[in-house]
Order: sequence, then structure tokens, then C-alpha cells
Amino acid sequence: MKRIVLIVFIGISMLSCSKENPGKFSREALEDVFISSEGNETPFNKILKKHKGKKILIDIWASWCPDCLKSIPEVQNIQGEYKEAAYVFLSLDRNTRDWKNAIMRLKIKGDHYFMQSGWEGKFGKFLDLNWIPRFLVIDENGKIMVFDATKASDKLIRQSLEIM
Repeated sequence: MKRIVLIVFIGISMLSCSKENPGKFSREALEDVFISSEGNETPFNKILKKHKGKKILIDIWASWCPDCLKSIPEVQNIQGEYKEAAYVFLSLDRNTRDWKNAIMRLKIKGDHYFMQSGWEGKFGKFLDLNWIPRFLVIDENGKIMVFDATKASDKLIRQSLEIM
């Protein structure tokens, strides 16, 4: 009997560790400020407004991250399949020079922003960000459809973009 209780407790504990999709961004996350590739400060809510009416795939990445670099070709394949969607790349690079060089070198197409607040900023805390790459899919009305995908090949990404 003790084993069954222990197994049930461990199972419940493991399930509670997964991040639950909140459905929408917190006010604090929406107010976090990013730097555009042109050098302009842009609150996250304006990034979303720019693409309102479209599905948005958000890729949180860094040029120093091997898993992030491995995922770029898959993201580019997704871009080829779902041309109607918007693609937003949020960088956790250590500096803007490395970030901009990586965009050019890897030929990453989309809207690019530097997360100046980093892992511990309002946006990072909202996501409980502890691993990159991290992918989110936002629907046409700003609702979060995919919250915590860590692989571009996650089937939920394509399924969410499919419903267009």
C-alpha cells in the first residue's frame, strides 16, 4: 500500500512541474521592453499589436545556445510551410553585436528583438524561463496557444499554425 501511495505522489508531483498555459500574458510581461534590430525600445504589447490578426510563432533563443542553433533550420521549414504567420525572435544573447551577427549569418527572417531584461525580467519571469530555445504560438486575438515548447519539431506548434 505504501508503494502505491508513493507512486501516486511522485506522479502527481511530476505532473505539477509542467508549466500550465495561462492563456494570456500578464500585464507585467506585456510591459517588458525589448530592443528592436533597429535599436528602438519596444514594449512587448506593441510587438503583439504589430501582428494582430495573424498567428505568431515566438522563438526565444541565443546565438551561443547549441540547441537554439540546431532548431533554426526547423523554424525556417515552418516559415516555408506557414507563410501567413508572423515570426518573432527574442534573443537572450549577451550583447547586441553577437545577436545581430547571428541573424545575418544564419539568415533568420522575421521580427527580431533583444531581451534586455534577460532571463529574470518581467517577460522571463512570466514564462518561468529556464531553458532555451523556447517556442510560443499566439493566435490571431493574442491568446497563447502553445506556451512551453522547447523543440521546433513539437507537433503542437504545427497543429496550432495549421488552424488558419
